[in-house]
Amino acid sequence: MDEQRPATAIDAVAERHLETVLRLQPTLALGLGVPDAAPGLGDRSPAGLAEVAAADRATLAALEEAEASGPVDDVDRVTLAAMRDRLGLEIALEEAGELLGDLNVIASPVQDLRMVFDLLPTGTDADRQVVGERLAAVPAAVTGYVESLRAAAAAGRVAAVRQVRACAAEAASYAAPEGFFTTFAAGHGEDVERAGAAAARAYGDLARFLTDDLLPRAPQADAVGRDRYELWSRWFVGARVDLDETYAWGLEEVARLRAEMADVARRICGSDDVEAAAAVLDAEPSAVVEGADAFRAWMQDRSDETVEALQGSHFDIPEQIRRLECRIAPTTGGGIYYTGPSEDFSRPGRMWWAVPAGQTRFSTWREATTVHHEGVPGHHLQIGQTAVRGEVLNRWRRQGCWISGHGEGWALYAERLMQDLGFLRGPGEVLGMLDAQLLRAGRVVLDIGVHCGLPAPAEVGGGAWTYEKAWAYLRSVSGNHPDVLRFELDRYLGWPGQAPSYKVGERLWTALREDVAVAQGAAFDLKAFHRRALDVGSVGLDVLRSALLP
Repeated sequence: MDEQRPATAIDAVAERHLETVLRLQPTLALGLGVPDAAPGLGDRSPAGLAEVAAADRATLAALEEAEASGPVDDVDRVTLAAMRDRLGLEIALEEAGELLGDLNVIASPVQDLRMVFDLLPTGTDADRQVVGERLAAVPAAVTGYVESLRAAAAAGRVAAVRQVRACAAEAASYAAPEGFFTTFAAGHGEDVERAGAAAARAYGDLARFLTDDLLPRAPQADAVGRDRYELWSRWFVGARVDLDETYAWGLEEVARLRAEMADVARRICGSDDVEAAAAVLDAEPSAVVEGADAFRAWMQDRSDETVEALQGSHFDIPEQIRRLECRIAPTTGGGIYYTGPSEDFSRPGRMWWAVPAGQTRFSTWREATTVHHEGVPGHHLQIGQTAVRGEVLNRWRRQGCWISGHGEGWALYAERLMQDLGFLRGPGEVLGMLDAQLLRAGRVVLDIGVHCGLPAPAEVGGGAWTYEKAWAYLRSVSGNHPDVLRFELDRYLGWPGQAPSYKVGERLWTALREDVAVAQGAAFDLKAFHRRALDVGSVGLDVLRSALLP
């Protein structure tokens, strides 16, 4: 356990900021498992968004005052740098109107206002009362959100047709008689069922607004352009990257990984045909699982075994997070995601798999790397190790800051690390890891290329990117289920800059490790490096680098 560190004036500013944000954004508090979260689901209207931006500006001013007396230690210096980076960029996004028109297929209020219910317990009368109250808050939250979308549209900022249409269909599915809200509320008492019906009607209204009002005003073009993309890239990576150099590197990385996969394929089937190797693996009964329930059990077993194997030997895994719950998500969008433990660890960290409708067969050789990405040594270790450091880090550092390039970069780094440490079981699991790496490298090419208007690779015809070229390229870098890939492509087109943050983040993590190793020479210890780096918490990758290489 860390030695108790006295709280400082800068810690106090950070703590107050998080308390304000959690009050204004109850869904964030519920996601973090904060006790006594504020009522409702937050104000998604322009006024509500402006209130969050005003809190950001007030905190930046308070940090200036607190710094005048001088940072107490290195922890304060990192807090200052991290908060200035995050809050400054959030203000820039708000001023550019990016937050007002927030609509995409994976990470907008359409999903947020539904997904929060996955985390609410329903086992007791008190639990069900809370659920009913949150369900009853859905209509007001949706009304505020629609107001913001209208304001953004009036200012000329509307998501692309593809995003509007998909989100309308998603909202309609949740509003259906057998959709999420009605099904979720069923059997929990009249008050909860009544609130669930109101939530379903609100989502029906949202679907109609998106279809009837917003869709006619939506642009056909998926690309957001370089200026908008650069801002989002900084937000997701926590560092400035040269987009043209990174695009060229992405193409090189795709070629390198394809060659590495061909080498592994020869070990499996005697030729460099990766599809043939995958067919050999899928024909092996021990490498596949039938049925979602059996697959969930396999994920759980793999997670438990990994924690036991890594604890003490390669990582110091805190006792509070040595359990990860693997679950099948209540939706079928094809996404895979992690939710962290509650603040008091009474709710464990969880890995969710939104299995596409109709998929009943699962390739364990392909998915082992995903368990490592979402679990240990990926997100679960990363987030959990920070969460237990209450003696050193303020709550904003532990819970209020999440940078995709840091978090997803670490999780992708963790996938490759498991091969380096010898924990992948045979060439099949190595091929599965490389397949995941190839997809992430392909994302760099596709995402930057489409949104910044760079020339498409010759293999899909060169020239300007189109949806058809993007689809063909995505299929060439991943053998995943077509339904999963359709969702993935729509995700990239609607969430600019996020998808490349995995591979770009891994690149920066690897470079940082190499630079620290050079600086420390013979004293460098990999386990110690991982512990020290993760102890910083989720910060922008420029901030992390300055913390480890002052």
